[in-house]
Amino acid sequence: LFSSRFVGINASDINYSAGRYDASVKPPFDIGFEGVGDVVALGLSASADYTVGQAVAYVKAGSFAEYTVVPAKQAVPLPSVKPEFLTLMVSGATAYISLKELGELSEGKKVLVTAAAGGTGQFAVQLAKAAKCHVIGTCSSDEKGGFLKSIGCDRTINYKTENVESVLRKDYPEGVDVVYESVGGKMFDLALNSLATKGCLIVIGFIAGYQNPTGLQPIKAELLPAKLLKKSASIRGFFLNHYLSEYKMALKDLLKMYERGDLVCEVDFGDMSPEGKFTGLESVFRAVDYMYMGKNIGKIVVELPHSVNSKL
Repeated sequence: LFSSRFVGINASDINYSAGRYDASVKPPFDIGFEGVGDVVALGLSASADYTVGQAVAYVKAGSFAEYTVVPAKQAVPLPSVKPEFLTLMVSGATAYISLKELGELSEGKKVLVTAAAGGTGQFAVQLAKAAKCHVIGTCSSDEKGGFLKSIGCDRTINYKTENVESVLRKDYPEGVDVVYESVGGKMFDLALNSLATKGCLIVIGFIAGYQNPTGLQPIKAELLPAKLLKKSASIRGFFLNHYLSEYKMALKDLLKMYERGDLVCEVDFGDMSPEGKFTGLESVFRAVDYMYMGKNIGKIVVELPHSVNSKL
């Protein structure tokens, strides 16, 4: 049994709560995907590997809770209870595994990351840089652009003030080799059109469509076969649940990188949001709104204060 201290907000929370991942689950059901906290009680089998008070992270449906029961084999021991570790659980692992398995990164490749200053975009930028790629990141403000430069992004494009399509056409006439795409809609079309010969577009989400009743915004797909054929290009979807065999190894590597100081894990607690820091489960809905307004820099995390009067 874990006492949650920090829980992570994901763009897909809204898909899950709308029943799009599993239509057979009817409300009410527990939501949230990830948390970090400490062990407050142990089952018999867990006591060999864990101790009360130990810091752990977990990825489990229903993690928006003050206390969570997690099977010992699903828990990840941590050096301490820090929100930075939480950024790696879903967001970091998604970037790490998708780029490793599908991106075929190598020195000099041009990598475009959409929503680059977001929870998972920040890791796609840094991991592509670590592979010695040239990284282009789209974002929605100059402040986000500044953050992206600070983590090594070679070219930032503020899509509110610059035309993404013309910047890509002018600065990258040969196209980009890999796209890490989480926006969907018009951004997907732009990314597809900007692919280089043998380029690969990795779909890790389409946040532009998550709030639509149908969940999808139409894309101009009629010409898709011709566009892919002409460039020998590919589109690959990535869903973390299908790559759980790679998960432990990815997380171990990411934790090492962070502890060595080779990885920035930017956390956004919503201090700049209208009602201030996201504290307590009641602020989860504000945190989700904040993300959909495109305000966050890094991963949105909600802090759960420890109550003096424990419910246990």
